[in-house]
Parts: sequence; C-alpha cells; structure tokens
Amino acid sequence: MKIAVLPGDGIGPEIVAQAVKVLEALSRDGMKIEMEEAPIGGAGYDAAGDPLPAATLKLAQDADAVLLGAVGGWKYDALPRPMRPEQGLLRIRKELNLFANLRPALLYPELADASTLKPEVVSGLDIMIVRELTGDIYFGQPRGIEVRNGERVGYNTMLYSESEVRRVAHVAYGIAMKRGKRLCSVEKANVLECSELWREMVIEVGTSYPEVELSHMYVDNAAMQLVRNPKQFDVIVTGNIFGDILSDEASMLTGSIGMLPSASLDSNNKGMYEPIHGSAPDIAGRNIANPLATILSVAMMMRYTFSREEIALRIENAVKKVLAQGLRTADIHVAGTKKISCSEMGDAVVAAL
Repeated sequence: MKIAVLPGDGIGPEIVAQAVKVLEALSRDGMKIEMEEAPIGGAGYDAAGDPLPAATLKLAQDADAVLLGAVGGWKYDALPRPMRPEQGLLRIRKELNLFANLRPALLYPELADASTLKPEVVSGLDIMIVRELTGDIYFGQPRGIEVRNGERVGYNTMLYSESEVRRVAHVAYGIAMKRGKRLCSVEKANVLECSELWREMVIEVGTSYPEVELSHMYVDNAAMQLVRNPKQFDVIVTGNIFGDILSDEASMLTGSIGMLPSASLDSNNKGMYEPIHGSAPDIAGRNIANPLATILSVAMMMRYTFSREEIALRIENAVKKVLAQGLRTADIHVAGTKKISCSEMGDAVVAAL
C-alpha cells in the first residue's frame, strides 16, 4: 500500500501524525504499507511557491491512496487567489479526478450528549452524503470579477454535464444498495436549470437500481430537515456546493466536526482521505485538536481503496472503545469524561487497536 501523506496547514500536521501512528501500528502487524510525506496548501506555497507543488502532485498520482490533513491559514489570505492554499486542494481533486466525495454522518452513542440537538433527535443517526466533487459552481466557466456599468461584478457558473451526474449517481445508488436502499437526491430544480438536468439524470440512472427507493428534495428543505428529523435520511446525493454546505451542517448533528471522515474517489476507487474540518489555525500547535476524523478517514481508506473491510472495522472499533472508556478531546468533552490531548487520543486509539 503506497500512501502519500499530505499534512497541510494549521492542525493538519498534528492530526495526520496520529493517523500515521495507526498506519504504523498496522504495519507492525504485518501489513505492507509505504508512506511518503509532501507539502500542500500553505505549506506547499512556503516550500515551492505553489499550493500544489509539482512533486506533491506526482507523489499523489503515483500513490495508491492519499491521506490529507487540512489546508489554509490567515497568513495566506492576502495572496493572489491562484496561490491560496484552498486552490491546491481544488486542483489535486481535479487532477486526480476525484469526483465522488463520501461523507458519513454517524453518531456514536457515547457522544449523543455532545450534539447541540436533543438526544432523541440524533440518537442512532447514520447518514451517508455523496457529494459530486469536481464540477458545479466551484469549477464552472466563465467566472471572474469585471467592471460593468461602472461597478465591479463577480460571477460564477453552475455547470453539470449528463456524464458528470450519471457517474456520481451510480456511486450513490451503489452505496444505497449496501445500506438501507433509500436515496434522496438534493437540488434546486424549481429555479435552476442545472438542477433540472441533475434530477433527470438521477432518475434515469435509477432505472438500473429498481430496489432503491428514490426521493427528491430541494436543498433549502433538506437543510431544514437535517435539523428537524435527520434520521429520515439514509443516503443523500447532491452537487458540489450543496454537498459542501449540507455535510458541514450534518457534522454538527454528531457532536463535533472533529468526528467526521471523508473519502474522495475516482472511477477506480483510488481515493484521497481527509477529515471534513478545516485547518483551525486558532488552535494549531496547541495539541488539543481532535484526530478521530483523520483516523476514521484511514478506516475509509482501508474499506474503499484497499477493500480491507476487516481492517476498517478494526480501526472503527478501536475508536468506539476509546470513546467508551470516556476519553475525549476538548471539542467533545462533557462532564464526567476525561479530557485528553490530540497526541494522547492517537496513543489511546493505537492501544485499543
């Protein structure tokens, strides 16, 4: 298993270091794992004047999977847009053709009290959000800022082709077949032609999956329903910008954004695995970040890229064991539990493993 390790910025190096501990523990158990590290984001700009250095991209292209921390930081906000850390993340997704982003929102029973919603609303929550990752308004052309009628105007283009929608719909239906066989397609077809096409294509692909119950929901209603009655959802499939927003909303149902992993896959299940949270520069270097989302991303890597379900379950069960022991980082700490550091959490998971 050749894994490119891209720690990135902010808390990225801290949380990735804990996931690397897990991979090293698996390696000691006999798994053949090779890891090589490279800079991305602000770290890439500092090292090579580019948020996605050519050497980093080549490493990622040659690897079987990529483990990513987070990118971004205040000191890079004044850079020209092409040089900002986030552009490195968008570019590596596009260069590796990682079109399907899988974001599970799973509530561990021990964390029901950490959610801002009532326990009876979120207990038992288990949603998979499938987000299209390489199209939509983030990549559509034309885009820019120009002067019209004496004032500046900013514009972006929401754009999807039939093939882009079809391929991510197939991924979502395939995941639904392995879960509760219910798929909700989220868009805004009442006002957006782009969403009209999205809905048509999802319905068309659905004819190949007659066992899956398909429903449709406008994105504004979906945002409301995630708070009102989140357990109605099994699998959600949606476009890039809607998925970005809804998956972050869903993360807070689980108690902390620090608990949620993600997988970004190409057509051959090569993937980039990362926590869904950002670089949190305000707490960087303080050893208080939650590494569990990054560790759980390694579990997703074992499941989706390497087809090692038993290893994925072993990692997930280690996380469950640590939570059952009452160990908590600051973001999920409540009365009656023990607050520990980022590195201590990594050590605890390795011990449980």
